[in-house]
Amino acid sequence: MSTEKSEDRKARIVLQQCLSARLQVQPKSDTEEAQFVEIGRGLIVYICFLRGSTPDTVSKMVKAALNTRLSANDEGKLVSILELPGDVLIVPQATLGGSLKGKLMQYHKNIDKEEGKKLYDEFVQSCNEIVKQNNPNVSVQSGTYGNRQVFRTDTNGPYTHMIEF
Repeated sequence: MSTEKSEDRKARIVLQQCLSARLQVQPKSDTEEAQFVEIGRGLIVYICFLRGSTPDTVSKMVKAALNTRLSANDEGKLVSILELPGDVLIVPQATLGGSLKGKLMQYHKNIDKEEGKKLYDEFVQSCNEIVKQNNPNVSVQSGTYGNRQVFRTDTNGPYTHMIEF
């Protein structure tokens, strides 16, 4: 049992299995159509950095996201996304840093946008490197940090886990 207080948390990720997912990374403009990234069977990683996050936090998050045994293989055994192997979609989700005060959500614990983008880019790069070393045929896709994004997913049940760092 952890004795760490919620105020000491540096980041949160939510891991969700999916059969497929599609994320808009660039909205439609007057001159261009909307742009999307897609994955097949795999893992969606929603990610939020809180104040105090560091590159060390990122390393722990990558390890947890890619090595936690959440996916059932063809024999029904729980395996990591690397062992499956499956695609990965990384979605920046600042709202995971919110806390309820009265009837409103507040985001005072979130990291500033510039530092958050640096850590997010590091997380995406690390996931890409590890996943591609493990299996060059799987896809790692990521959303656009700081943008509102349209999202669609098909899941195999509500199988979602939150991990705090």
